[in-house]
Amino acid sequence: MSTLLERFCRYVQVETTAVEQTTDYPSSKGQLELGRILAEELRAMGLKDVEQDAHGLVWATVPGNVPGAPTIAWLAHVDTSPDYTAAKVMPIVHKNYAGDDIALPGDPTKVIRVSETPHLASYRGKTLITTDGTTLLGADDKAGVAVIMTAVAALLADRARQHGPIRIIFTCDEEVGRGVNKIELSKIGAVCAYTLDGEAHGLIENETFSADGAVVTFRGVNIHPGLATGRMVNALRAAGLFLSRLPRDLAPETTSDRGGFIHPYGIEGGVGEAKLRLILRSFETLALGAHASLLQRIAQQVEAEMPGCKVSVEVKTQYRNMREYLAKEPRAVKLAAEAFRKIGIEPTFKSIRGGTDGSRLSELGLPTPNLSTGMHNFHSPLEFAVLEEMQTAVDMLLELATLWGKER
Repeated sequence: MSTLLERFCRYVQVETTAVEQTTDYPSSKGQLELGRILAEELRAMGLKDVEQDAHGLVWATVPGNVPGAPTIAWLAHVDTSPDYTAAKVMPIVHKNYAGDDIALPGDPTKVIRVSETPHLASYRGKTLITTDGTTLLGADDKAGVAVIMTAVAALLADRARQHGPIRIIFTCDEEVGRGVNKIELSKIGAVCAYTLDGEAHGLIENETFSADGAVVTFRGVNIHPGLATGRMVNALRAAGLFLSRLPRDLAPETTSDRGGFIHPYGIEGGVGEAKLRLILRSFETLALGAHASLLQRIAQQVEAEMPGCKVSVEVKTQYRNMREYLAKEPRAVKLAAEAFRKIGIEPTFKSIRGGTDGSRLSELGLPTPNLSTGMHNFHSPLEFAVLEEMQTAVDMLLELATLWGKER
């Protein structure tokens, strides 16, 4: 596990924060830098067809040694969430974790508490990796990147292990919903794929939210406040009125399990114009239409109550529930479950209250369930990874490669 740990700690120190407010792909230079590092390491392992393409995607193939075995693919994304800074990450390794609260030394207010973190105490004696509390760790998804790189190295070192061809793809900008925008399925050439982008060990995520994004634009009338009587129409007040009309029982903080939500997550602008950004989520795709209709109704109400204000709602598709698409290649989930059992872990199936690159890939025609990598509390400075769970993910991938090597 020392090599796995070294890889992970090195990767998280490359800042790869995704940037939503750009159309560039990738949206940040750090993603290109980490991709370049990964490509160089794959070449050093002896792979011949390694490529970092014009979009920053890294491609490679582990050749198979079983004639006729189908090609599968392993994917992870190199970017980190824009929800919190990932600049100058300082990974801290907690060996033989004591099972108590973890105070992060860079910010006294940041404490990973046993009482607030499911299963944290159960990792007593394990090796945990955190930050100093001032940044994200970036285990989402550099744990997945490190797991794949370590599994590739293990396959190349063990010539006796039989397996088919395995395509390796490292994507960019997954965190802003553009992870597979530049992928050509024909270039992958696989019967199915797996994203390594999940939480604790033993998880197979075979269902995701369906997702849309919305931008609500408020156009008011700006004028000097001293001359504003009867003339100013404040777009920020209109946005506040709109927000107050969103149902509390459709908020992410009040929903759970299979309940969908409408989540406002960003606002920008001023008196003359303001933009509100929201995400719409549901396990049932048809419900997204109802969410969008609700936004339109609230927009009309705000216009009626604030004469002179114009409110427009733009909704864009992001990704769809992978569940129905996985049925087209049942071996994808079946063999993943068998691989976990081969290493002594009974798999747990989970519906993700979110999405992965696999959501979109499955919709496009490449069935792609998501597998666990040992990341926890992601998108937060309280993020941590469990080294032993990352190693479990490596072991599972090796067994998965062997199982697919027996298929035709």
